[in-house]
Amino acid sequence: MTFLLNMLSSFEKSYALFCGLKMIGNKIGHRLDPYLYYTFKTLFGEQGNPNLFTLFGFLSTLIASFFIIKEIWLLAGFAIILSGLFDLFDGVVARKLGKVTVFGGFLDSVLDRYSDLLLLLAFLIYYLKRGDSSLVVLTSLVSIGTSLIPYIRAKAEAIQIPCNIGLMERAERIILLSIGTLFNWMEPILWILAILTHFTILQRIYYVWKKLRVNDEL
Repeated sequence: MTFLLNMLSSFEKSYALFCGLKMIGNKIGHRLDPYLYYTFKTLFGEQGNPNLFTLFGFLSTLIASFFIIKEIWLLAGFAIILSGLFDLFDGVVARKLGKVTVFGGFLDSVLDRYSDLLLLLAFLIYYLKRGDSSLVVLTSLVSIGTSLIPYIRAKAEAIQIPCNIGLMERAERIILLSIGTLFNWMEPILWILAILTHFTILQRIYYVWKKLRVNDEL
């Protein structure tokens, strides 16, 4: 009973924190672009390749995955944060330097999917080593939800319906994973991800259905 109460308390705290972060993220949008670009320009001048930042972000994810498997949680958390920062910088650099390309967007999207699933694979390996089958199943559910969210968006865009709505987009997932690893607080975080990734899937399915229904009525 004590374990269940502690888990419920952790879940409530994590969810409250997530809701706050989601509201902040929605309000900020691209408003950080000028500050991020100023930092980039200070460090590198006005020359840069956004694809390099994409690759650095992927490399940071590989490092984070290694630390997760080795149970070095603090360094894993910082590596995940670093991968998120590189992910922000590639978009800012592309937009500000006029280097937005079709291939750059494609590469970013592919490596984002690799990064998401490699992190979750690292958690799967860690829980398999521990022999914790319940958390292996939970992480697998998160992996399924994480894979389907961008897949639904891609399928929707293929039929001309922009679909970037939902509670659990990539930024929120990265924030939650970094919090979980920094504070060694993964079990409640995984529960939140498992529930909200699949809730986001339902949100997107309903959104596309509603849009198609409206189009059929026109």
